[in-house]
Amino acid sequence: MSYGARGLSQKALAEVLHVEQPAIAKLERRADMYISSLRAHIEAMGGELDIIARFPEGAVKIQNFTALASAEI
Repeated sequence: MSYGARGLSQKALAEVLHVEQPAIAKLERRADMYISSLRAHIEAMGGELDIIARFPEGAVKIQNFTALASAEI
């Protein structure tokens, strides 16, 4: 994930997330993470996470992992 592209250093992101900078560096090296962690990081950078499953018959936006809603994309 490129925090630099959003103008944030690891230190700045760590401050927003109330963690130490090494935790951000460790996260960058991970191949997988919880959706909640990814969402928190994206929101800390001023973004919004959308998860969309695309099928031949249409797209479905995942609102959470217990309910689905049709995507308007």
